[in-house]
Amino acid sequence: MRSEGRAGRAVACAALWLLNGAGIAATLEYPTKPIRLVVPFAPGGGTDLTARAIAQKLSQAFGKPVVVDNRSGAGGVIGADLVAKATADGYTLLMGTPGPMTINPNLRKNMPYDTLRDFAPIVQTTISPFVLVVHPSVPASTVKELIALAKQKPRALNFGTAGNGSVAHLSAEQFKAMAGVRITHVPYKGSSQSMLDLLAGQVQLVFENLPVVLPHIRAGKIRALGVGTRTRSALLPEYPTVAEAGVPGYEASTAFGMLAPATTPREIVGGLNREVVRILQSAEVKDSFGALGLEAVGGTPQQYAAHLKEELAKYGRLVKTAGIKIE
Repeated sequence: MRSEGRAGRAVACAALWLLNGAGIAATLEYPTKPIRLVVPFAPGGGTDLTARAIAQKLSQAFGKPVVVDNRSGAGGVIGADLVAKATADGYTLLMGTPGPMTINPNLRKNMPYDTLRDFAPIVQTTISPFVLVVHPSVPASTVKELIALAKQKPRALNFGTAGNGSVAHLSAEQFKAMAGVRITHVPYKGSSQSMLDLLAGQVQLVFENLPVVLPHIRAGKIRALGVGTRTRSALLPEYPTVAEAGVPGYEASTAFGMLAPATTPREIVGGLNREVVRILQSAEVKDSFGALGLEAVGGTPQQYAAHLKEELAKYGRLVKTAGIKIE
């Protein structure tokens, strides 16, 4: 009788696996309570918007709340550390970005966690291309023309960033090194301030996330010269990549991804991956992200892990070459 009951439950579980696609609820009875998705930054930014869009869809799929918890501070390190040290049961997850995952580990001496050791990558969710934009007064309509101008007038061109050691800063340092130009860094406390000064002509160029610059490009207030992704952005297909426009091999973007504490069961990680990938593939989600200047990605946990490892090495080289230090 007991064996028949177990067999019946097994059949039911198999059926549920097929119905929900991920199979996660069937094998582990997960989730049975609300899930917390930690965003290591304040509400309203690209990380937060990505997290909330996915959390809403996961809540619908699981029938349990997926609650976004904003824990900002120390460039994202506080929120990331909270997740690294959380119970590895799938109920505390992180929406990661380059800042806390791959840049700060190369800048800060006493990091409270190790990106590759203390986290289980689940999936890369979205990518935001960095865009090289200039003020209309800059006499350059292409990347090659900008490079020629910068070489003609060393240090005369100023570039604004969201701060010392930010993704924008490192993207510009990468451009400087690869293009062989000398332009002057003007750090601000956030991308909104650097954009205000770009619009006013106080700085001549910025490397910034597409969601930040897209409205100003469309309004004709600034001029885009190239995007930082390996291929042209579907959101700005008329603009070349920086690589094809004059700096071969250049790449700069912000990748968002979901992670869990390192020892989270593989079944939970795999199930979350399948469910989030399913969400990212829906036309509704792709369109909503596109309106924000974000591109849905997806892929396997292993692919996201490889991306993190590659980015850690890349930013390590840039920090060393540029001599960037955080006080």
